Amino acid sequence: MAIIDFPAQNGNPRKRAETMDGPGAGPRDVLVIVHRAESNPGRVGQWLRGQGYRLDIRCPRLGCPLPQTLENHAGAVVFGGPMSANDPDDYIKREIDWMAVPLRENKPFFGICLGAQMLAKHLGAPVRFHPERHVEVGYYPIRPTTAGHALLAWPSHAYHWHCEGFGIPSGAECLVRGDMFENQAMRHGRAFGVQFHPEMTLAMIHRWTVSAAHRFGQPGARPRAEHIAGHDAHGMRLQSWLAQFMAMWLAPPAAVAADQQKGRKASQGFPVEMGASASL
Repeated sequence: MAIIDFPAQNGNPRKRAETMDGPGAGPRDVLVIVHRAESNPGRVGQWLRGQGYRLDIRCPRLGCPLPQTLENHAGAVVFGGPMSANDPDDYIKREIDWMAVPLRENKPFFGICLGAQMLAKHLGAPVRFHPERHVEVGYYPIRPTTAGHALLAWPSHAYHWHCEGFGIPSGAECLVRGDMFENQAMRHGRAFGVQFHPEMTLAMIHRWTVSAAHRFGQPGARPRAEHIAGHDAHGMRLQSWLAQFMAMWLAPPAAVAADQQKGRKASQGFPVEMGASASL
């Protein structure tokens, strides 16, 4: 195990990241890519740690290198950030190019918001603003496609914080659709991308809605009070979905196929949306 210091900014030291390359790495390590030193893996990190996984946290924007192979990792999660997959910065281009590693090695990959947009761009699909410059900031309804319904049950609403959306690359399938931004989740082999933020805790929502309150003036954004009320109404469903998704995502492909076959037989005649009583 090695320790990587995030480079200082304005003379202030940054938090440190434990990396698991080499002999210390193993199948219980998950690569976590963030884009700001203060980023929090939230419920994703909580679930992984609760299942006994170690988080190998890297921030390419702050100089952390990405591993040349995921042979010693169970999978990789790429989180969001205020930057764009279309930005010309070298670290953005390197990170998008790096996504060839999990795809080539058939490793579980999970892109969240910016992470999903980077995956789409790597696979040749566009990342664009809404034609009327609308944003999704808050909780919005989502609807699974036939492919998404066959995979697992989805919540009726998810938390968003973005102004761009991704296209569906050739060879990928759309799993979830939305009203303002059509493509909300996609799958390409063992790589998944979601436009929404399943990692959110109530504390994170409070922080985001204070530190980025300027977003509320953009067209389509929900007012701050609706973020809190939306989390009260939909947060547990989203948390339950995340637990089911993460277990499926990290499971061996043969086990996933068997579970999906059982699920299709058991779910005939039942609604798509997860019930209100769903919880961890």
